[in-house]
Amino acid sequence: MMDGIKSLVVIAPHPDDETLGAGGTIARFAEAGVKVSVLIVSGHLPPLYPQEAFETTRREADAALKILGAHDWEFLEIPATKVHEAPVAEVTGKINAFIRSRAPEAVLIPFPDRHIDHRVLFDYSVVACRPVHDKAPKIVLAYETLSETHWNVPGIEAAFVPELFIDVTDQIGKKQAALDAYASQVHTAPSRSIEACMALARFRGSQNGFTYAEAYKVVRITI
Repeated sequence: MMDGIKSLVVIAPHPDDETLGAGGTIARFAEAGVKVSVLIVSGHLPPLYPQEAFETTRREADAALKILGAHDWEFLEIPATKVHEAPVAEVTGKINAFIRSRAPEAVLIPFPDRHIDHRVLFDYSVVACRPVHDKAPKIVLAYETLSETHWNVPGIEAAFVPELFIDVTDQIGKKQAALDAYASQVHTAPSRSIEACMALARFRGSQNGFTYAEAYKVVRITI
């Protein structure tokens, strides 16, 4: 199903989400010659964070995405937790423009979990991926993000129960190194520590006969 992909786009609410949820997948496709483009929509900016915090995470993202082998990436620089306050048409338009400019066969988007930015960007990304033009992606998958995805309330909110798993056993070292590059984000947060991320990847692998895997909810697959 994933064979023949020449371009892959990853929509990340914040710097590190792309690595937490899809770092191994990014590395695997990059190693196969696929052009992987990452759009990081929000960031650690005022009013909640000092400008220096954003510059730190930008540098960390640059390092992490180079490790993973991403082809290119952009930052929209919307303040964290404020995505829903930005004009909907403006943000959706920028996501749509990013996707259309790369014409990817597949797009990875955040699962709508506990974080308001993740929820909003799931909605905006689905809109941007609508099959209404000839450059619309054929595959749209939602990734899980420690720790927010697993803080949804069972039985009341959507639960992350994946249908698709990607073997990232050969790329797990790159994922771990990329996570390590996000020192400000993972070294002081037990719920999304490197150890927790490795444990989740190990568990997802154990569900499918792999050593390590990343899991996805299917939004749309057309063949």
